[in-house]
Amino acid sequence: MRQKLLALTSLLCLSSGIALATISAPKAPQKPKELIKHGDKRIDPYYWLNERQNPDVIAYLNAENDFTEAHMSKHEALQDELFNEMKSRIKKADSTAPYYDNGYFYYTRTREQGNYRLYCRKKSNLNQVEEIMLDVDKLSQDLPYTSVYNVSVSPNNQLLGYAHDKVGRRIYSIYFKDLKTGKMLPQFIENVTGNFVWANDSKTLFYTKQDPQTLRFNQVFRYSLDTGKSQLVFEEKDEAFSVYVGKSVTNRYILAESVSTETTETRWVSADSPKDSWTIFHPRKRGLRYEVFDGDDRFFVLTNHQAKNYQLMSTPTSKTSLKYWKTVIKHQADKHLQSARVFKEHIILLEKKGGLARLKIFNRKNNKSSYIKFDDPAYRTNFYVNAVYDTNTFLYSYESMTTPPSIYSYNFDNKRQQLIKQKDVLGDFNRRDYTSKRILAPARDGAKIPVSIVYRRDLKRNGNNPTVLYGYGSYGSTVEPGFSSNRLSLLDRGFIFAIAHIRGGAMLGRTWYEDGKLLKKKNTFTDFIDVSEYLIRNKYTNSKKLYASGGSAGGLLMGAVINMRPDLYNGVIAAVPFVDVVTTMLDDSIPLTTGEYDEWGNPNNKEYYNYMKSYSPYDNVEAKEYPNLLVTTGFHDSQVQYWEPAKWVAKLRNLKKGDQLVLLKTNMDAGHGGASGRFNALKELAFDYSFIMGLEGIKPKPTKTPNSL
Repeated sequence: MRQKLLALTSLLCLSSGIALATISAPKAPQKPKELIKHGDKRIDPYYWLNERQNPDVIAYLNAENDFTEAHMSKHEALQDELFNEMKSRIKKADSTAPYYDNGYFYYTRTREQGNYRLYCRKKSNLNQVEEIMLDVDKLSQDLPYTSVYNVSVSPNNQLLGYAHDKVGRRIYSIYFKDLKTGKMLPQFIENVTGNFVWANDSKTLFYTKQDPQTLRFNQVFRYSLDTGKSQLVFEEKDEAFSVYVGKSVTNRYILAESVSTETTETRWVSADSPKDSWTIFHPRKRGLRYEVFDGDDRFFVLTNHQAKNYQLMSTPTSKTSLKYWKTVIKHQADKHLQSARVFKEHIILLEKKGGLARLKIFNRKNNKSSYIKFDDPAYRTNFYVNAVYDTNTFLYSYESMTTPPSIYSYNFDNKRQQLIKQKDVLGDFNRRDYTSKRILAPARDGAKIPVSIVYRRDLKRNGNNPTVLYGYGSYGSTVEPGFSSNRLSLLDRGFIFAIAHIRGGAMLGRTWYEDGKLLKKKNTFTDFIDVSEYLIRNKYTNSKKLYASGGSAGGLLMGAVINMRPDLYNGVIAAVPFVDVVTTMLDDSIPLTTGEYDEWGNPNNKEYYNYMKSYSPYDNVEAKEYPNLLVTTGFHDSQVQYWEPAKWVAKLRNLKKGDQLVLLKTNMDAGHGGASGRFNALKELAFDYSFIMGLEGIKPKPTKTPNSL
C-alpha cells in the first residue's frame, strides 16, 4: 500500500498535467475488532491503528501525509505568502516586559533569526549588563523538537534549573546550570513532568513525576543536589487526581496540590525546612475545591465552599480546617471569582461578570474594593508575573481582538496605571482599521451564548463574508477574546473571525461549565450549531462560506457538529481531535483517562456509556456528505493519541459521500502542541489558513514585475 501511494504522489509531482482528482486517497485496511460493553457490541475496523510500533501504521500515516502534501502543493505559493506575511509582522529581535524578583529583573528575548527564546536577567536595574542564563536556540540545535519549561533560578541566585522535552510527549528532564561559571552541573533528573520548585536552601527541590503509562502526575519527590538522590515524599494514589507543586509568593511554603475535576486537596511544608513532614491544609471532600495563598499571619482561600462561583475566605495559619474559614469576599451569583494574587496590603481578584473579565483591587487594611476599567467590548486580562509580596505595584496583562498584548503596572497608592510594554505589530497595522463586538446568540433552550467577533471596519455585512468560527467548550476553560497578529491575514482578506463561548467553558460562570459536561455535554455542540445559524441568519456569512475550527476537546466539538449539521459548514479544521470518546474512556491505560471521568462520565456506568456513544464522533460517522475537512495530529501526542484522528479519517473516507476533501496531516516529530519554535509554528498556521483560503478560491497576490521595454 505504502509503495503504491508513494508512486501516485511522485507521479502527481512530476506531471502537472494529471488532475489531483484522479489520485486515490489512502484507504486503511479494515481489521474488524469486536468491542462489547453493557451487552452492546461495536465493531471497530480501524482499532489496529493504535499499534504505535507497527510498520504498517507508520506507512499509513506517511501515506496520508503524502496525499495531503500532494493536494496542498497547489497552495504552496499561498502558504509561502502567508508565512512571510505573518513573519513580517513580528518584531524579530524582541523582548518581554521585565519583572523583578529577588534582586534581579528577568525577561526573555529573541534574536533576529532565532526560533526560540533567550532567558535573561539584569541585576538591580535595567541599565546593568545583561546576563544570558539560557539560550534555547543553542539548546535546540540538531533536535527536531524542543520545549523548555519552568526556567527557575535558585533562591541564592546562583543556580538555574530548567525542564527540557526533546520529543513532544511532555516528558521532561530537569537540568541544572551554575550561573557563576556558566557550566552545566552533572546532575539531572530524567522522565519527569517538568513541574518543580526550589526549597530555600538552594540545594533541595521538589518535583512531580508521572505514571509511565498513564502520564498522570502522581508522585512528589524531594531531590538533593548534594547527593544527587531523590526521595518520594508523597504519592497520589487516587487515579482521578493529579498532583502539582508550587511555592507561595512569600517564599515561606512549598505547596503540593492534588487536583481532580471536582475536588482539591493541598498539603504544605516549610520552604526553610524541606525535610519536615507535610501538613494537610484541609482533607479532601468530594465537590470541595480550594486554592491556598499565604498572607503572612493568615492563609487566604479561594473556594467553592457554599459558593458555586467561588468566594474568598481566610483562616489562621495554625488553624486551617474548614470550620475556621471566614468569608472575606462573599459569593455573588452574577460574578465568578476565577483567581487571586495576594500581596502584603492588597489582594487582586480576577473575576467574570456577564462573561467580561474584571480586576478587583481589595485593600486588606480597610476592606474597600475598586476596579480597573477596560473599554473594549471584548477583551482578555490576567495577572502578569508578580514575584514580590511586599510591594506597592502589580503587573497585569491586557489585550483585545483589536489591541495587541500589553503589560501594565498599577500603583496601589495613587491608582495610576503605566503601560510597560505593548507587543509591536510591524507593517501597516492600525487598530482603528478593525472593529470587534460582543453579541449574544440565542440557544434553542433560551440560553444566551456570548460570541466575540472581529473584522475589518470597512467590511460590509451582506451575508457573503467568509467566516471562521472557533470553539472549545470543555473543562471550564474559557477561550478569551485576545489579539492575534497572525489573524490579520484572514481579516485583511475579507474574513470575519468569531469565538463561540459555548457551554462547557466557564465564560458565564460555574453553571455555564456544568451545563456543558457529563450528561449535558450535547449543549456544547448545539450551542455551537446555534451560533453558526445565528451568524448566517444575521447576514455575517452563509453556509457556503462558514468554516469551523477547534482543537483537542474542541476537535471533539468539530466532529460532533459535522455529524449533527454537516450542511452548515464549507470546511472544518480539527486539530488533535478527541473523537473516539467511548473507546478512549473505557481504556484506563491511556494517559489521563481516569482523571477525566468527572468531565465526561465513566462509561463503565451504562448511562454514561450510552450517552457518550450517542455523540462520540467516531461512533457516529454515517454514509452522508461532510464538509471539507483538515485533521491535524502529532505522533507523540500524550493528550489525544494520534490514532484517534487517524481512525476517524479512515472511517470518514470509507463512509462519506460526495467529493469533499478529507486530509490528515500528522507531525511525526511533535505532540499535542504541534511544531516547536515560533517560525515552525507559523508554517503550520499558514498551512491551515491556506486550506480555508483554497476553498474560498483565494490566490496569492500577483508578483510585481518591472514594465517591459
